[in-house]
Amino acid sequence: MALHDGPHGSIGWGILATGKIAHSFCRDLALVPDGHVAAVGSRRSDAAEAFAAEFGGTPYGSYEEMVADPGVDVVYVATPHVRHAADARLALDAGKAVLCEKPLTLDAATGEALLAEARQRGLFLMEAMWMACHPTVRKVKALLEDGSHGRVGQLVADLGFTVRTPPTDRMLDPALGASALLDMGIYPLTLAHLLLGPPAQTAAVAQLSDGGIDLSVAISLAWESGATAALTASMTAWTPRTATVATDRGRFDVAADFHYPTRVTFTPYDSSGAGPAEPVEPDEPVIGIGYGNEVAEVHRCLREGLLESPLVPPAQTLTVLRQMDAIREQVGVRFPG
Repeated sequence: MALHDGPHGSIGWGILATGKIAHSFCRDLALVPDGHVAAVGSRRSDAAEAFAAEFGGTPYGSYEEMVADPGVDVVYVATPHVRHAADARLALDAGKAVLCEKPLTLDAATGEALLAEARQRGLFLMEAMWMACHPTVRKVKALLEDGSHGRVGQLVADLGFTVRTPPTDRMLDPALGASALLDMGIYPLTLAHLLLGPPAQTAAVAQLSDGGIDLSVAISLAWESGATAALTASMTAWTPRTATVATDRGRFDVAADFHYPTRVTFTPYDSSGAGPAEPVEPDEPVIGIGYGNEVAEVHRCLREGLLESPLVPPAQTLTVLRQMDAIREQVGVRFPG
């Protein structure tokens, strides 16, 4: 894909939808020197204009017009879950690279088809799993991979907060893909995958709403190595939002919010007990709260002509989507259609 390299040689982003997460993303995008907002698309012209006034770019009152803007190199899809596949495909049809908010699609079969289409077109497509690009999370992964901090025996991770919105909100409406698993549970599942790979066993229980969505979910995983994980996600309680990774040599404690941590320590253990907690420092700076590192990874891939990111590869995206399919089957959640 030829990059347009707009002002100052930077990569032009098209922002598809103007909700809360798009605002967070663009605040960090502004901190990445070789990228800029080239265009903003919304179904409401006034929303696009307000967003463009804050972050820059040409505002459009439709997604179709925005993806057609010649200054857009890559489209960031920030619509509700149920729209991800269609909106990502809209950008691919326009010949644009795509960063699509997680989960990439509602189910693995749709995700597989979307990724295959991107490959066929020779276009970059990546799920916006920003945690996998976060320098501190990557450092913990590297320390475990080199064996210096022992072998993982147990992982515990949690993400939850109270959602107080109308039933028609995208967080609670089944027609929009509402799900504690898809919104929050995807993070502990992905952390477990990053650190331990695909599990051999998965079991789950959930509390369902009157509308049939999962409001909270508890997941147990087991690996052939003997490692286990206890993962939780909730839209009904203010949970710790922390993670611990215990090995035969000590314990990593990942402070809240674990999916974009500001502090990680490792406490070593030996026959005499626990030693002092040691801070875990990343090898590169965190850009903003971490969305900036995701942006930087997309830029690197585009400039190197890659169709997929090694930090968020399609195999990882699909593995987690298949896990979530299996969990929803276990707990009895089915999306309309």
